[in-house]
Amino acid sequence: MSAADFQAQTEVSDDVLARLQIYADLLVKWQAKINLVGPDTIPELWQRHFLDSAQLAPFIGDHKKVVDFGSGAGFPGLVLAGLNPTLNVHLLESDQRKGVFLREVNRAMGCSATVHTARIEAVPSLGADVVTSRALAPLDKLLAFAEMHSLSTGIYLFLKGKRWSEELTNAEKDWKMRLLHHPSRTDPTGMILEISECIHRHEHLE
Repeated sequence: MSAADFQAQTEVSDDVLARLQIYADLLVKWQAKINLVGPDTIPELWQRHFLDSAQLAPFIGDHKKVVDFGSGAGFPGLVLAGLNPTLNVHLLESDQRKGVFLREVNRAMGCSATVHTARIEAVPSLGADVVTSRALAPLDKLLAFAEMHSLSTGIYLFLKGKRWSEELTNAEKDWKMRLLHHPSRTDPTGMILEISECIHRHEHLE
């Protein structure tokens, strides 16, 4: 997939595409210094990373504050910031070098995302409308993290691979939630889990 293919599939404006192209160019440049993404995914950057992240945008709706866990190279959080500069995006990434990369891309794209180079549990509650994550941790652990940083009215958007159903079964032992799942546009075995009204079952009993 090329940048033009990405634009055709997402219908983003030329300005948005230009921002994301800056991101893509910097990622390729920095990849030579630090391992940001799997090297074999670089030729498929626009599909494997940018489209994979951008597919979350329609589910954000009118929400304004997004907190992205384990941002790594910025997927999906920094892509969402590039798509919509009015979003208040917070990127949580404990790796200092990746944090430097995220800040550089954020500045170069002219976005206003906030980068927190700390562990998720060490950051004071951010009160997110939307929590996102991709390839970070099992669902039950993500839900515990999300509870720390989201409003009670918030939603969680988690990109999950082929074991999503197994992770969901495990998580439902301890968590009660409203769940919608949407097939991934980039991974035939993957799923977007859209979760709301999430509460720990022990809390529910209390």
